Amino acid sequence: GIAMEYGCVAGMLACTVAGAAPSLPHGDEVVRLVLARKKRKLALSKEKEERDALDAEATRNLDLRGGDSTDDNTNNNDRDDVESFRFASRINSMKDRRDLVDASAHPAEAADDILGWIARQGRVRGLTHVDLNYPQHLDGLGKDGPRQIREALDAAGLRCGAVCLRYPKKFRGGAMTHPDAAMREEATQITVDAGRLAKQLDADELVVWSAYCGYDYSLQADHDAMWGRVVASFRTVCAAHPDLRVSLEYKPTDENTRYFAVPSTGAALLLCEEVGAPNMGLTLDVGHCLAAGENPAQSVAAAARRGRLFGVQLNDGHGKISDEDGLMFGSVRPHAALELIVWLRRCGYAGHFYFDTFPRNEDPVRECEYNIRRVKALWKKAAALETLLEKKWETQDALGVLEALEGMERGDGPGPQ
Repeated sequence: GIAMEYGCVAGMLACTVAGAAPSLPHGDEVVRLVLARKKRKLALSKEKEERDALDAEATRNLDLRGGDSTDDNTNNNDRDDVESFRFASRINSMKDRRDLVDASAHPAEAADDILGWIARQGRVRGLTHVDLNYPQHLDGLGKDGPRQIREALDAAGLRCGAVCLRYPKKFRGGAMTHPDAAMREEATQITVDAGRLAKQLDADELVVWSAYCGYDYSLQADHDAMWGRVVASFRTVCAAHPDLRVSLEYKPTDENTRYFAVPSTGAALLLCEEVGAPNMGLTLDVGHCLAAGENPAQSVAAAARRGRLFGVQLNDGHGKISDEDGLMFGSVRPHAALELIVWLRRCGYAGHFYFDTFPRNEDPVRECEYNIRRVKALWKKAAALETLLEKKWETQDALGVLEALEGMERGDGPGPQ
């Protein structure tokens, strides 16, 4: 081994000499380079050990969701107690169907603002949390906005689950990806401020979604530079809040940005690795996965396998190109919804379930209650199918799985084994 190393180093030195003349290096040169290489290896090894120790300590202080499978008992002690599940739903849905608000019976709901919407969500049976948008939901509340929101949550019997970024329209040229460094810095600071609010409200995580981080045309963007800007911004945010989960909600396309800088689950996981922070992860939105041509269950499995699954946003849609329908969970693709729940259960997901739906014509209170019942029912179904599915997966027996579901629909348990 030693002889081989010295021989390789001698060859490296020989290749550095120009011309065709014999260029065998002197023995002292070889020894010096070998020693320098060993010293460099030791330094890198020590640096890696220190970095791994810091990451391990930070991870111990974070309650990572779903993908943290290092301890099988971490999230699974009560994984089938559906009554203990935590649910949140799109607060802006409470703007719709104001004709259904009975202000005389529920005076706190009379105000058509964030405080009134929180009060309205307080009537949703089974709802436990509210996810807030920043800075959108603080507009007009003044400096004591966080106090007002906390009081509204307390009055409604709810908690804050997450604070989600909604960058102002001034960033339509990009937030973390803006070509102007001053604008990028401002967007990053807004994100850091949102994290501060999340901690003030005892939220579980900071969810970063930008309607503007991307491009529209071929030849418009320097993809390498754009990616580097996103990495740098997330490193800053994660470092500012090492005790808070920072979660990217990726999306492939949008009316504001035809191509996002991070357009898929795979790209989002690559971003997490490059950012290199233990508190960096993903929130997967079913509609966004469908728009990217992905199977949401497969995306959950991939993120959970890497310990990066922090949150989920549930909905459904017809999957037309560029559309995000925001329909009720499992209403269009019931088997895909079941498979998603199967994999959330399988990976030990312990975060709250957020419904990112758009009940423009339906009663948003009843619609949310339906979504909650749907998740609980599908979770129980997933538990009943666990052993059978594991057996069928050994041969990828699609027909066997469908027959099992057929039997359950008849009410006589899973079909042919």
